[in-house]
Amino acid sequence: MPKKSLKKARIIIDRDFKVGEIDKRIYGSFIEHLGRAVYEGIYQPESSLSDRNGFRKDVMKLIREIRVPIVRYPGGNFVSNFRWEDSVGPKKDRPSRIELAWGVVETNDFGLDEFMKWAKAVGTEPMYAVNLGTRGIEDARNIVEYCNIKGGTYYSDLRRKHGAKDPYNIKLWCLGNEMDGPWQIGHRTVEEYGLLASRAGHIMKLVDPTIETVACGSSGLGMSTFGNWERTVLECSYDTTDYLSLHTYYGNPEDDTPNFLASSVAMDQFISQVISVCDYVKAVKRSNKTIQLSFDEWNVWYHSNEQDKKLKKWVQHPHQLEDVYNMEDALLVGSMLITLLRHADRVKIACMAQLVNVIAPIMTSDTGAWKQTIFYPYMQASVYGRGVALQTLVDAPSYESKHGDAPFIDSIVTMDEEHDSITVFAVNKNLEEDMEITCDLRQFPGYKVVEHQMLTHRDLKAVNTEKKPENVAPVSYNGSRIEKGILTSVLPSKSWNMIRLQK
Repeated sequence: MPKKSLKKARIIIDRDFKVGEIDKRIYGSFIEHLGRAVYEGIYQPESSLSDRNGFRKDVMKLIREIRVPIVRYPGGNFVSNFRWEDSVGPKKDRPSRIELAWGVVETNDFGLDEFMKWAKAVGTEPMYAVNLGTRGIEDARNIVEYCNIKGGTYYSDLRRKHGAKDPYNIKLWCLGNEMDGPWQIGHRTVEEYGLLASRAGHIMKLVDPTIETVACGSSGLGMSTFGNWERTVLECSYDTTDYLSLHTYYGNPEDDTPNFLASSVAMDQFISQVISVCDYVKAVKRSNKTIQLSFDEWNVWYHSNEQDKKLKKWVQHPHQLEDVYNMEDALLVGSMLITLLRHADRVKIACMAQLVNVIAPIMTSDTGAWKQTIFYPYMQASVYGRGVALQTLVDAPSYESKHGDAPFIDSIVTMDEEHDSITVFAVNKNLEEDMEITCDLRQFPGYKVVEHQMLTHRDLKAVNTEKKPENVAPVSYNGSRIEKGILTSVLPSKSWNMIRLQK
Protein backbone atom coordinates (compact mmCIF):
# COMPACT_ATOMS: atom_id res chain seq x y z
CA MET A 1 0.00 0.00 0.00
CA PRO A 2 1.55 3.36 -1.01
CA LYS A 3 2.59 5.68 1.80
CA LYS A 4 0.24 8.62 2.29
CA SER A 5 1.86 11.92 1.32
CA LEU A 6 2.14 14.64 3.92
CA LYS A 7 0.24 17.89 3.73
CA LYS A 8 2.73 20.62 2.94
CA ALA A 9 3.26 24.25 3.95
CA ARG A 10 5.85 26.89 3.09
CA ILE A 11 7.41 29.42 5.43
CA ILE A 12 8.69 32.42 3.47
CA ILE A 13 11.21 34.88 4.95
CA ASP A 14 13.81 37.41 3.85
CA ARG A 15 16.59 38.44 6.22
CA ASP A 16 16.07 42.12 5.31
CA PHE A 17 12.30 42.08 5.84
CA LYS A 18 11.93 42.56 9.56
CA VAL A 19 8.85 43.13 11.70
CA GLY A 20 10.99 44.82 14.30
CA GLU A 21 13.28 44.43 17.26
CA ILE A 22 11.92 42.07 19.91
CA ASP A 23 11.68 43.88 23.23
CA LYS A 24 12.56 41.28 25.86
CA ARG A 25 9.67 42.62 27.97
CA ILE A 26 7.31 40.84 25.58
CA TYR A 27 8.05 37.75 27.71
CA GLY A 28 6.89 39.35 30.97
CA SER A 29 4.57 37.87 33.55
CA PHE A 30 2.25 38.92 36.35
CA ILE A 31 1.95 38.41 40.11
CA GLU A 32 -1.25 39.60 41.77
CA HIS A 33 -2.38 39.29 45.37
CA LEU A 34 -4.87 36.64 44.31
CA GLY A 35 -5.28 33.07 45.51
CA ARG A 36 -1.92 31.41 46.13
CA ALA A 37 0.12 33.47 43.67
CA VAL A 38 1.98 35.31 46.44
CA TYR A 39 1.35 33.32 49.62
CA GLU A 40 2.35 29.65 49.09
CA GLY A 41 3.46 30.64 45.56
CA ILE A 42 6.49 32.91 45.57
CA TYR A 43 6.46 33.52 49.34
CA GLN A 44 6.16 30.90 52.09
CA PRO A 45 8.41 31.80 55.04
CA GLU A 46 7.36 28.78 57.12
CA SER A 47 8.45 26.34 54.38
CA SER A 48 11.75 24.45 54.40
CA LEU A 49 11.82 25.13 50.63
CA SER A 50 12.20 28.88 51.22
CA ASP A 51 15.24 31.05 51.77
CA ARG A 52 15.80 33.40 54.72
CA ASN A 53 13.53 36.00 53.08
CA GLY A 54 10.67 33.53 52.78
CA PHE A 55 11.03 33.24 49.00
CA ARG A 56 10.40 29.78 47.53
CA LYS A 57 13.74 28.65 46.11
CA ASP A 58 12.24 25.97 43.86
CA VAL A 59 9.92 28.55 42.32
CA MET A 60 12.74 31.04 41.80
CA LYS A 61 14.73 28.37 39.96
CA LEU A 62 11.88 27.77 37.50
CA ILE A 63 11.34 31.50 36.99
CA ARG A 64 15.02 31.95 36.19
CA GLU A 65 14.71 29.09 33.69
CA ILE A 66 12.06 31.11 31.83
CA ARG A 67 14.22 34.26 32.06
CA VAL A 68 11.18 36.39 32.94
CA PRO A 69 12.31 39.97 32.19
CA ILE A 70 9.50 41.91 33.88
CA VAL A 71 6.71 41.17 36.36
CA ARG A 72 3.54 43.24 36.71
CA TYR A 73 2.49 43.77 40.34
CA PRO A 74 0.36 43.96 42.59
CA GLY A 75 -2.65 43.66 40.29
CA GLY A 76 -4.97 43.22 38.55
CA ASN A 77 -8.36 43.82 40.10
CA PHE A 78 -6.63 43.76 43.48
CA VAL A 79 -4.94 47.10 42.89
CA SER A 80 -8.16 49.10 42.56
CA ASN A 81 -8.88 49.07 46.30
CA PHE A 82 -5.30 48.76 47.56
CA ARG A 83 -3.43 51.16 49.85
CA TRP A 84 0.25 50.87 48.96
CA GLU A 85 1.24 52.31 52.35
CA ASP A 86 -0.13 49.15 53.99
CA SER A 87 2.54 47.08 52.23
CA VAL A 88 5.72 48.82 53.42
CA GLY A 89 7.61 49.18 56.67
CA PRO A 90 7.69 46.89 59.71
CA LYS A 91 5.37 43.92 59.25
CA LYS A 92 4.07 44.22 62.80
CA ASP A 93 2.62 47.62 61.89
CA ARG A 94 0.90 46.52 58.69
CA PRO A 95 -2.89 46.15 58.85
CA SER A 96 -4.92 43.21 57.61
CA ARG A 97 -7.77 44.38 55.38
CA ILE A 98 -10.71 42.86 53.55
CA GLU A 99 -9.87 42.64 49.86
CA LEU A 100 -13.00 43.49 47.89
CA ALA A 101 -11.98 42.37 44.40
CA TRP A 102 -11.51 38.70 45.29
CA GLY A 103 -13.41 38.48 48.60
CA VAL A 104 -10.47 37.53 50.83
CA VAL A 105 -8.42 38.95 53.70
CA GLU A 106 -5.08 40.53 52.76
CA THR A 107 -2.53 40.45 55.59
CA ASN A 108 0.06 42.63 53.79
CA ASP A 109 2.76 40.32 55.12
CA PHE A 110 4.25 40.48 51.61
CA GLY A 111 4.28 43.93 50.05
CA LEU A 112 6.16 46.40 47.92
CA ASP A 113 9.42 46.17 49.89
CA GLU A 114 9.41 42.36 49.75
CA PHE A 115 8.46 42.34 46.07
CA MET A 116 11.45 44.49 45.18
CA LYS A 117 13.79 42.14 47.06
CA TRP A 118 12.18 39.15 45.34
CA ALA A 119 12.43 40.75 41.88
CA LYS A 120 16.15 41.33 42.38
CA ALA A 121 16.60 37.75 43.59
CA VAL A 122 14.99 36.23 40.48
CA GLY A 123 16.60 38.70 38.08
CA THR A 124 13.48 40.49 36.87
CA GLU A 125 12.29 44.10 36.70
CA PRO A 126 9.09 45.49 38.23
CA MET A 127 6.06 46.82 36.38
CA TYR A 128 4.09 48.51 39.13
CA ALA A 129 0.37 49.34 39.01
CA VAL A 130 -1.13 52.28 40.87
CA ASN A 131 -4.65 52.44 42.30
CA LEU A 132 -6.83 54.71 40.18
CA GLY A 133 -10.01 53.04 41.39
CA THR A 134 -10.51 54.19 44.98
CA ARG A 135 -7.54 56.56 45.04
CA GLY A 136 -6.04 59.20 42.77
CA ILE A 137 -3.17 61.36 41.56
CA GLU A 138 -1.75 62.33 44.96
CA ASP A 139 -1.26 58.69 45.93
CA ALA A 140 0.27 58.01 42.50
CA ARG A 141 2.72 60.87 43.07
CA ASN A 142 3.61 59.66 46.57
CA ILE A 143 4.47 56.11 45.56
CA VAL A 144 6.76 57.29 42.76
CA GLU A 145 8.51 59.50 45.32
CA TYR A 146 8.81 56.53 47.72
CA CYS A 147 10.29 54.31 45.02
CA ASN A 148 12.39 56.55 42.82
CA ILE A 149 13.71 59.58 44.73
CA LYS A 150 17.13 59.11 46.32
CA GLY A 151 16.39 60.88 49.61
CA GLY A 152 15.76 64.14 51.37
CA THR A 153 11.96 64.08 50.98
CA TYR A 154 9.22 62.64 53.16
CA TYR A 155 8.47 59.47 51.20
CA SER A 156 12.02 58.77 50.00
CA ASP A 157 13.25 59.10 53.58
CA LEU A 158 10.46 56.77 54.66
CA ARG A 159 11.80 54.14 52.24
CA ARG A 160 15.29 54.62 53.64
CA LYS A 161 13.89 54.27 57.16
CA HIS A 162 12.36 50.95 56.05
CA GLY A 163 15.82 49.68 55.12
CA ALA A 164 16.09 50.47 51.39
CA LYS A 165 18.85 53.06 51.13
CA ASP A 166 18.95 53.09 47.34
CA PRO A 167 15.92 54.00 45.20
CA TYR A 168 13.95 51.14 43.64
CA ASN A 169 13.99 53.00 40.30
CA ILE A 170 10.79 51.47 38.97
CA LYS A 171 10.60 52.65 35.38
CA LEU A 172 7.31 51.16 34.15
CA TRP A 173 3.95 52.09 35.72
CA CYS A 174 0.39 50.96 35.00
CA LEU A 175 -2.22 53.69 35.41
CA GLY A 176 -4.83 51.50 37.08
CA ASN A 177 -6.33 48.26 35.83
CA GLU A 178 -9.29 47.46 33.53
CA MET A 179 -11.03 50.71 34.35
CA ASP A 180 -13.60 50.08 31.58
CA GLY A 181 -14.93 47.03 33.44
CA PRO A 182 -18.06 47.42 35.61
CA TRP A 183 -16.57 44.72 37.87
CA GLN A 184 -13.65 47.02 38.71
CA ILE A 185 -13.64 48.69 42.12
CA GLY A 186 -13.98 52.40 41.37
CA HIS A 187 -15.01 51.78 37.75
CA ARG A 188 -14.86 54.98 35.68
CA THR A 189 -16.53 56.26 32.55
CA VAL A 190 -14.14 56.68 29.66
CA GLU A 191 -14.06 60.46 30.04
CA GLU A 192 -13.40 60.19 33.78
CA TYR A 193 -10.63 57.67 33.31
CA GLY A 194 -9.02 59.47 30.37
CA LEU A 195 -8.67 62.69 32.35
CA LEU A 196 -7.51 60.83 35.48
CA ALA A 197 -4.87 58.88 33.51
CA SER A 198 -3.63 62.11 31.95
CA ARG A 199 -3.34 63.87 35.31
CA ALA A 200 -1.77 60.87 37.05
CA GLY A 201 0.79 60.37 34.29
CA HIS A 202 1.62 64.08 34.35
CA ILE A 203 2.21 64.31 38.09
CA MET A 204 4.14 61.02 38.21
CA LYS A 205 6.48 62.25 35.47
CA LEU A 206 7.00 65.51 37.32
CA VAL A 207 8.43 63.40 40.15
CA ASP A 208 10.51 61.24 37.80
CA PRO A 209 10.64 62.26 34.12
CA THR A 210 12.38 59.00 33.18
CA ILE A 211 9.42 56.70 33.86
CA GLU A 212 7.06 55.18 31.27
CA THR A 213 3.30 54.83 31.75
CA VAL A 214 0.73 52.32 30.54
CA ALA A 215 -2.88 53.53 30.20
CA CYS A 216 -5.78 51.10 30.40
CA GLY A 217 -7.20 50.02 27.07
CA SER A 218 -10.26 47.81 26.76
CA SER A 219 -10.43 44.71 28.94
CA GLY A 220 -11.18 42.69 25.84
CA LEU A 221 -12.37 42.81 22.25
CA GLY A 222 -15.88 41.89 23.40
CA MET A 223 -16.38 45.02 25.54
CA SER A 224 -19.27 47.13 24.21
CA THR A 225 -17.12 50.24 24.56
CA PHE A 226 -14.18 48.76 22.64
CA GLY A 227 -12.62 51.19 20.18
CA ASN A 228 -14.34 54.25 21.52
CA TRP A 229 -12.67 53.60 24.89
CA GLU A 230 -9.18 53.48 23.36
CA ARG A 231 -9.82 56.55 21.23
CA THR A 232 -11.14 58.69 24.07
CA VAL A 233 -8.49 57.62 26.59
CA LEU A 234 -5.73 58.51 24.14
CA GLU A 235 -7.35 61.79 23.12
CA CYS A 236 -7.26 62.75 26.81
CA SER A 237 -3.84 61.37 27.77
CA TYR A 238 -1.74 61.11 24.59
CA ASP A 239 1.06 63.38 25.79
CA THR A 240 1.58 61.56 29.11
CA THR A 241 0.97 57.97 27.93
CA ASP A 242 3.63 55.71 26.44
CA TYR A 243 1.76 52.40 26.10
CA LEU A 244 -1.85 51.28 25.84
CA SER A 245 -2.83 48.00 27.48
CA LEU A 246 -4.69 45.02 26.03
CA HIS A 247 -6.10 42.06 27.97
CA THR A 248 -7.55 38.80 26.69
CA TYR A 249 -8.18 35.24 27.83
CA TYR A 250 -9.47 32.27 25.87
CA GLY A 251 -11.17 29.08 26.98
CA ASN A 252 -12.66 25.88 25.62
CA PRO A 253 -15.73 25.15 27.75
CA GLU A 254 -17.55 23.78 24.66
CA ASP A 255 -14.74 21.26 24.09
CA ASP A 256 -14.37 22.42 20.49
CA THR A 257 -10.64 22.11 19.94
CA PRO A 258 -10.40 23.49 16.36
CA ASN A 259 -12.26 26.68 17.31
CA PHE A 260 -10.28 26.95 20.54
CA LEU A 261 -6.94 26.71 18.70
CA ALA A 262 -8.18 29.33 16.23
CA SER A 263 -8.44 31.87 19.07
CA SER A 264 -5.02 33.20 18.05
CA VAL A 265 -6.74 34.57 14.94
CA ALA A 266 -8.98 36.65 17.21
CA MET A 267 -5.93 37.80 19.18
CA ASP A 268 -4.26 38.93 15.97
CA GLN A 269 -7.38 40.88 14.99
CA PHE A 270 -7.54 42.49 18.45
CA ILE A 271 -3.95 43.74 18.22
CA SER A 272 -4.41 45.07 14.68
CA GLN A 273 -7.57 46.96 15.60
CA VAL A 274 -5.98 48.60 18.66
CA ILE A 275 -3.00 49.66 16.54
CA SER A 276 -5.44 51.27 14.09
CA VAL A 277 -7.10 53.28 16.87
CA CYS A 278 -3.73 54.41 18.25
CA ASP A 279 -2.61 55.57 14.83
CA TYR A 280 -5.93 57.33 14.20
CA VAL A 281 -5.44 59.43 17.33
CA LYS A 282 -1.83 60.08 16.33
CA ALA A 283 -3.03 61.40 12.97
CA VAL A 284 -5.77 63.56 14.47
CA LYS A 285 -3.29 65.06 16.94
CA ARG A 286 -0.68 65.48 14.18
CA SER A 287 1.81 63.94 16.57
CA ASN A 288 5.24 62.47 15.91
CA LYS A 289 4.80 60.17 18.90
CA THR A 290 3.74 56.55 18.39
CA ILE A 291 1.82 54.77 21.13
CA GLN A 292 3.14 51.24 21.64
CA LEU A 293 1.16 48.34 23.09
CA SER A 294 1.39 46.51 26.41
CA PHE A 295 -0.48 43.21 26.23
CA ASP A 296 -0.19 42.91 29.97
CA GLU A 297 -2.72 40.13 30.57
CA TRP A 298 -3.05 37.11 28.30
CA ASN A 299 -3.51 33.39 28.77
CA VAL A 300 -5.94 30.48 28.68
CA TRP A 301 -8.45 30.68 31.52
CA TYR A 302 -11.60 28.63 32.04
CA HIS A 303 -10.82 25.38 33.86
CA SER A 304 -11.29 26.78 37.38
CA ASN A 305 -14.46 28.82 36.82
CA GLU A 306 -16.95 26.41 38.37
CA GLN A 307 -14.61 25.49 41.22
CA ASP A 308 -14.17 29.12 42.22
CA LYS A 309 -17.91 29.70 42.62
CA LYS A 310 -17.79 27.58 45.79
CA LEU A 311 -15.13 29.63 47.59
CA LYS A 312 -15.88 31.09 51.02
CA LYS A 313 -15.36 34.81 51.56
CA TRP A 314 -12.92 36.55 53.88
CA VAL A 315 -10.34 33.78 54.14
CA GLN A 316 -6.63 34.09 53.44
CA HIS A 317 -5.06 33.03 50.11
CA PRO A 318 -7.47 30.22 49.14
CA HIS A 319 -6.96 27.87 46.19
CA GLN A 320 -8.35 30.24 43.57
CA LEU A 321 -8.18 30.33 39.76
CA GLU A 322 -5.91 27.29 39.74
CA ASP A 323 -6.38 26.12 36.18
CA VAL A 324 -4.70 22.78 35.46
CA TYR A 325 -3.48 23.13 31.91
CA ASN A 326 -3.52 20.39 29.30
CA MET A 327 -1.82 19.72 25.98
CA GLU A 328 -4.27 21.70 23.85
CA ASP A 329 -3.80 24.71 26.14
CA ALA A 330 -0.06 24.56 25.45
CA LEU A 331 -0.75 24.61 21.70
CA LEU A 332 -2.84 27.77 21.97
CA VAL A 333 -0.31 29.44 24.27
CA GLY A 334 2.33 28.69 21.63
CA SER A 335 0.17 30.29 18.94
CA MET A 336 -0.46 33.32 21.18
CA LEU A 337 3.28 33.78 21.65
CA ILE A 338 3.74 33.60 17.89
CA THR A 339 1.01 36.22 17.48
CA LEU A 340 2.73 38.59 19.91
CA LEU A 341 6.02 38.18 18.05
CA ARG A 342 4.27 38.80 14.75
CA HIS A 343 3.47 42.27 16.10
CA ALA A 344 6.87 42.90 17.68
CA ASP A 345 7.04 46.32 16.02
CA ARG A 346 4.20 47.56 18.24
CA VAL A 347 3.77 45.06 21.09
CA LYS A 348 6.73 45.93 23.29
CA ILE A 349 5.44 44.56 26.61
CA ALA A 350 3.35 41.49 27.36
CA CYS A 351 2.56 39.64 30.57
CA MET A 352 1.37 36.07 30.75
CA ALA A 353 -1.19 36.11 33.55
CA GLN A 354 -0.11 34.83 35.92
CA LEU A 355 3.22 33.33 37.03
CA VAL A 356 2.60 30.94 39.93
CA ASN A 357 -0.49 28.89 40.95
CA VAL A 358 -3.10 31.33 39.60
CA ILE A 359 -3.72 30.56 35.89
CA ALA A 360 0.01 29.95 35.77
CA PRO A 361 2.81 27.94 34.15
CA ILE A 362 4.19 27.01 37.60
CA MET A 363 2.30 25.18 40.37
CA THR A 364 3.32 24.56 43.96
CA SER A 365 2.43 22.45 46.96
CA ASP A 366 4.01 22.32 50.39
CA THR A 367 6.40 19.67 49.04
CA GLY A 368 7.49 21.02 45.69
CA ALA A 369 6.93 22.97 42.47
CA TRP A 370 6.31 21.67 38.95
CA LYS A 371 5.88 22.87 35.39
CA GLN A 372 2.47 22.98 33.75
CA THR A 373 2.14 22.21 30.04
CA ILE A 374 2.11 25.90 29.11
CA PHE A 375 5.49 26.40 30.80
CA TYR A 376 7.36 24.95 27.83
CA PRO A 377 6.33 27.17 24.89
CA TYR A 378 6.62 30.21 27.18
CA MET A 379 10.11 29.23 28.33
CA GLN A 380 11.41 28.32 24.87
CA ALA A 381 10.09 31.51 23.29
CA SER A 382 11.58 33.65 26.06
CA VAL A 383 14.99 32.00 25.93
CA TYR A 384 15.38 31.63 22.17
CA GLY A 385 13.00 34.21 20.65
CA ARG A 386 15.39 37.16 20.93
CA GLY A 387 16.82 39.60 18.40
CA VAL A 388 14.42 40.58 15.62
CA ALA A 389 11.19 39.06 14.37
CA LEU A 390 11.29 38.47 10.62
CA GLN A 391 8.24 39.01 8.46
CA THR A 392 7.07 35.42 8.23
CA LEU A 393 4.60 34.43 5.53
CA VAL A 394 3.00 31.03 5.99
CA ASP A 395 1.54 29.40 2.89
CA ALA A 396 -0.47 26.59 4.48
CA PRO A 397 -3.87 24.92 4.28
CA SER A 398 -6.48 26.45 6.56
CA TYR A 399 -9.82 25.57 8.11
CA GLU A 400 -12.96 27.55 8.87
CA SER A 401 -13.48 28.71 12.45
CA LYS A 402 -15.75 31.10 14.29
CA HIS A 403 -12.89 33.61 14.14
CA GLY A 404 -12.41 33.28 10.38
CA ASP A 405 -9.99 31.17 8.35
CA ALA A 406 -7.37 29.61 10.61
CA PRO A 407 -4.15 28.22 9.12
CA PHE A 408 -3.13 24.75 10.28
CA ILE A 409 0.41 26.08 10.73
CA ASP A 410 1.21 29.08 12.91
CA SER A 411 4.83 30.17 12.66
CA ILE A 412 7.29 33.00 13.27
CA VAL A 413 11.02 33.15 12.57
CA THR A 414 13.35 35.16 14.80
CA MET A 415 16.95 36.13 14.04
CA ASP A 416 19.57 36.85 16.68
CA GLU A 417 22.53 38.28 14.75
CA GLU A 418 24.56 38.75 17.92
CA HIS A 419 24.65 34.97 18.41
CA ASP A 420 24.41 33.97 14.72
CA SER A 421 21.20 32.05 15.38
CA ILE A 422 17.78 31.64 13.81
CA THR A 423 14.79 30.14 15.59
CA VAL A 424 11.63 28.83 13.96
CA PHE A 425 8.60 28.54 16.22
CA ALA A 426 5.71 26.58 14.75
CA VAL A 427 2.42 25.05 15.87
CA ASN A 428 0.72 22.32 13.86
CA LYS A 429 -2.99 22.63 14.66
CA ASN A 430 -3.92 19.67 12.49
CA LEU A 431 -5.31 17.16 14.97
CA GLU A 432 -4.93 14.14 12.69
CA GLU A 433 -2.00 14.58 10.35
CA ASP A 434 1.66 15.46 10.43
CA MET A 435 2.62 18.31 8.12
CA GLU A 436 5.81 19.08 6.23
CA ILE A 437 7.12 22.63 6.14
CA THR A 438 9.88 24.02 3.98
CA CYS A 439 11.76 27.32 4.27
CA ASP A 440 14.30 28.74 1.83
CA LEU A 441 17.35 29.71 3.91
CA ARG A 442 19.88 30.29 1.13
CA GLN A 443 20.32 33.83 2.48
CA PHE A 444 21.80 32.22 5.58
CA PRO A 445 24.78 30.20 4.29
CA GLY A 446 26.55 28.01 6.80
CA TYR A 447 23.59 27.58 9.15
CA LYS A 448 22.66 24.12 10.36
CA VAL A 449 19.97 22.63 12.55
CA VAL A 450 21.31 22.32 16.09
CA GLU A 451 18.07 21.45 17.85
CA HIS A 452 14.43 20.59 17.19
CA GLN A 453 12.38 20.47 20.38
CA MET A 454 8.83 19.19 20.02
CA LEU A 455 5.92 19.13 22.48
CA THR A 456 2.96 16.86 21.81
CA HIS A 457 0.86 14.12 23.41
CA ARG A 458 -1.58 11.64 21.96
CA ASP A 459 -4.17 12.87 24.48
CA LEU A 460 -5.00 16.57 24.11
CA LYS A 461 -6.39 16.57 27.65
CA ALA A 462 -3.16 15.24 29.18
CA VAL A 463 -1.82 17.32 32.11
CA ASN A 464 1.18 17.50 34.41
CA THR A 465 0.83 16.88 38.15
CA GLU A 466 3.16 16.83 41.10
CA LYS A 467 3.26 13.01 40.88
CA LYS A 468 3.69 13.05 37.09
CA PRO A 469 5.44 16.38 36.42
CA GLU A 470 6.79 15.34 33.00
CA ASN A 471 3.71 13.65 31.59
CA VAL A 472 3.65 16.39 28.95
CA ALA A 473 7.17 17.63 28.23
CA PRO A 474 9.23 18.52 25.14
CA VAL A 475 11.51 15.96 23.54
CA SER A 476 14.38 16.23 21.10
CA TYR A 477 13.03 15.37 17.67
CA ASN A 478 14.93 14.40 14.56
CA GLY A 479 12.43 16.04 12.23
CA SER A 480 14.42 18.84 10.58
CA ARG A 481 17.26 19.03 8.06
CA ILE A 482 18.86 21.54 5.69
CA GLU A 483 19.81 20.47 2.18
CA LYS A 484 21.08 22.94 -0.43
CA GLY A 485 19.88 25.83 1.71
CA ILE A 486 16.32 24.53 2.14
CA LEU A 487 15.04 23.73 5.61
CA THR A 488 12.59 20.84 5.66
CA SER A 489 10.77 19.92 8.85
CA VAL A 490 8.07 17.43 9.64
CA LEU A 491 5.75 18.78 12.34
CA PRO A 492 3.78 16.05 14.11
CA SER A 493 0.03 16.55 14.43
CA LYS A 494 -1.09 18.73 17.37
CA SER A 495 2.45 19.85 18.23
CA TRP A 496 4.47 22.87 19.32
CA ASN A 497 7.92 23.04 17.74
CA MET A 498 11.07 25.04 18.39
CA ILE A 499 13.75 24.63 15.70
CA ARG A 500 17.13 26.30 16.29
CA LEU A 501 19.74 26.93 13.64
CA GLN A 502 23.24 28.29 14.08
CA LYS A 503 26.30 28.95 12.02
